Amino acid sequence: MTLEPPAPPHAESAVRAAPLLPRRDGRDGALMFVIAVLCGLSCAAVLLALASDRAASGWGRQLHASATVQVRPKAGETSGEASASAAETLAGVKGVTEARALDRAAAARLLEPWLGKDGVPEDLPIPELVTVDLDPAHPADAAALDTALSKAGVDASVDDHGRWLKEVDRAAFTVRAATLGVAALMAAAAGAAIAFATRAGLAARRDLVKVLHLTGAEDRFIARLFQMRFGRLAAEAGLQGALGVLALWLGLKLLGGANGLTPFLPLDWTDLWALAPVPLLAGLIGAISASRTAMVIVRSENAWGGKD
Repeated sequence: MTLEPPAPPHAESAVRAAPLLPRRDGRDGALMFVIAVLCGLSCAAVLLALASDRAASGWGRQLHASATVQVRPKAGETSGEASASAAETLAGVKGVTEARALDRAAAARLLEPWLGKDGVPEDLPIPELVTVDLDPAHPADAAALDTALSKAGVDASVDDHGRWLKEVDRAAFTVRAATLGVAALMAAAAGAAIAFATRAGLAARRDLVKVLHLTGAEDRFIARLFQMRFGRLAAEAGLQGALGVLALWLGLKLLGGANGLTPFLPLDWTDLWALAPVPLLAGLIGAISASRTAMVIVRSENAWGGKD
């Protein structure tokens, strides 16, 4: 007679109950890829909004810190004398740090972006301009500059770049609204994808849901199972999407130097803080979407046909 060896102590306690829902499913790969891509696009949209806002702020500061004055010589006065008189008058105005008259060569360089380097004819009449650098802390306004010129008897027009500031602000607002709208749409799409996956998961485990109902499990308990599962899945996918955008951001920052890829959309290290909450937000959206979808389906008698 052969005796069986005794079971090791605590053998029964070493056996762990299998989870009601598996942590991984063969269909999770496609869902995680979709959520990771959506989260990555949302991160890219937010970073673009931050970069565009920084660029607009920089352009606004430059426009606020300067003004341009067009001088019209009077009878018996040369253009150079009129410009010099205007620059001398404006230099004494409170809130002005420097005023300098532009010669023809400097004024012609301002036209090069539109006419080309060799596209400025010699006989082209170029207005006499005076550039004014304003005190950043207490800049002089256009009215003060115009009053000083009038008192000095200088015929000139002051442009404080107010029109350009409005255009910059409008463009910055449009870019911010568009990029943040795209980020919101990506978040909504991620929630819809998780809701669809939850519905498919419940349909595939219809028998399990019935058994849980028969054993007295409440609807909230069943919904919580799917909430935890898909919330964790969405958080992992959000982390992957954020890491992908982080790698792309680092590449652009290293290749582009201090400003990033382009000075028109400057990148800054502080932008990376915007990526930190992405996994948490993705997990929260996934958990809420899965919980709401599961509750609706479990409570609906039509979902199960009303029959065992």
